[in-house]
Amino acid sequence: MNRRTTLSALMGRKITTTKSAASTKLTSFSLAPYTGEWTSERAAHLLRRTMFGPKTEEIALATELGLSGTIDLLFEEKPMPEPPLNYSFTMDPLVPVGETWVGKIYTADEGNLRTVIRANRERSLVAWQMRLLIESEMSIREKMTLFWHNHFVVQKSTVRDPNYLYDYITLLRSNATGNFKQLVKDITVDPAMLFYLNGRQNNRRNPNENYARELLELFTIGKGDLAGPGDYTTFTEDDVIEIARVLTGWRVFDYLTVNPDAPRGPVFVSNLHDLEQKQLSHRFDNVVIENADEEEYNVLIDLIFQKPEVAKFISRKLYRWFIYSEITEEVEQTIIDPMAQLLIENDFETEPVIKTLLSSQHFFEATLIGPMIKNPLDFVAGMFRQFDIKIEGNLNQNYRSFLRLDQTMEVHQMTYLEPPNVAGWKAYYQAPAFYQSWISSATLVPRMQLTDLMATTGYRFSGQNIIIDVLAFAAKVENGTDPNVLIDEFTKILFPQPISQAQKKALKENLIPGLPDFEWTVEYGDYLADPENNDLRTGAENRLRALVKAMLVMPEYYLS
Repeated sequence: MNRRTTLSALMGRKITTTKSAASTKLTSFSLAPYTGEWTSERAAHLLRRTMFGPKTEEIALATELGLSGTIDLLFEEKPMPEPPLNYSFTMDPLVPVGETWVGKIYTADEGNLRTVIRANRERSLVAWQMRLLIESEMSIREKMTLFWHNHFVVQKSTVRDPNYLYDYITLLRSNATGNFKQLVKDITVDPAMLFYLNGRQNNRRNPNENYARELLELFTIGKGDLAGPGDYTTFTEDDVIEIARVLTGWRVFDYLTVNPDAPRGPVFVSNLHDLEQKQLSHRFDNVVIENADEEEYNVLIDLIFQKPEVAKFISRKLYRWFIYSEITEEVEQTIIDPMAQLLIENDFETEPVIKTLLSSQHFFEATLIGPMIKNPLDFVAGMFRQFDIKIEGNLNQNYRSFLRLDQTMEVHQMTYLEPPNVAGWKAYYQAPAFYQSWISSATLVPRMQLTDLMATTGYRFSGQNIIIDVLAFAAKVENGTDPNVLIDEFTKILFPQPISQAQKKALKENLIPGLPDFEWTVEYGDYLADPENNDLRTGAENRLRALVKAMLVMPEYYLS
């Protein structure tokens, strides 16, 4: 689990590790409530795994609230965010600037603007989504929305209509910690999914198997070991064929029509549905599904969810999302099996299961604090949140800035609403690398370039210079005039594990190279006494920028 060593090798650095989580073995295999000491380190660990980049104040609040109080706050129901807006009249003359385009159709007199308008609404959507990650409240909702997006993948390049992309992500967000079975039912007839996996082309004369296969293999029961020709232990090829027949008859009427009276959303067309019996295999107890018209997909999903492996399959995915990639036989028996049983007992409500996992002895096992490599969205959005970096400006500037930030995610190989394939991002399923796949020679350089810019000269977004306010960050540290205290407190916020004395000494060299501690005490103290003095301000700011820049390229910052 020593990700520090792996990252250091990639960065071409040698580091000194403390005797810590990364070098020890798991000792706790229990979902029993955590009863150990509640510290700021434990609070920060919980927030890192459930949010994007917890802030200093949020860690302090979680420390004060305790484990139970923090869990309650993370799961507290929040109002749904306001929908995305049109930010440019030139790009979308059909909707007034400052109003939402959600639910708006295209009209016959728009001519060649249709493609431009559709593209602009899509840009508005992704900018809005990036802003939600960075400006999110203290809640697990955005982390779980991303979890479900990685589970029920759709790609914006395939789904033509931004309205349906909005409906899709809103469905996931509104069910972030809701009922898994119901979410499977809802996603099955979700317009974006009907577009993406060809459900709208599935009819009784020409069944399309795409969604049927992924419903089994990726969304519910998982693909087991090959037991025979076309038999994957959990389902068979014959099941895919029969389930495709069950799902025939669904169509989507989209907003791209110029007819204002045309229907919207998923529509069941009975004469396109296969009315005959569907015979499932021995993997589903040879059940015969009778025709149930537009309710037949619900009958099917209820049947699939009778299999215990469904609960185990999603429990493993939750474990890899919140805990760690490696699932040993002991973890399977002591963590996954009890999670699955709890999920079944709660009729597939996910909230009780996730709360139990996040409150467990196992979650706070020392070895599991810090071995996970941050995904790119966590790295970028987390940095913006941790340093409370503001993107402001008028509506147009604001949206264009968040859009530009979203576009930079392509080089980091994780773009929201555009996972690489139907299986999602390989960091969550491809053994043995898992999270290590986030870091390569192609992705490491953009991460380092971004943090260097944000810590030093800033990043130009739509006429704004977006930069870390190092003085504001340092102002949150009590007794920050002591360089040792300053570095210790920065470490607690930015790193999941303590660092060695040798590393602290090296960091101090970035803050006050070759100087005694009192030099910082005097210089920073003088600035605090006279913050309007530009010379004092610049001097303290430059030293802090050197320190923050050094910390953000350390292997520890890449870990969660």
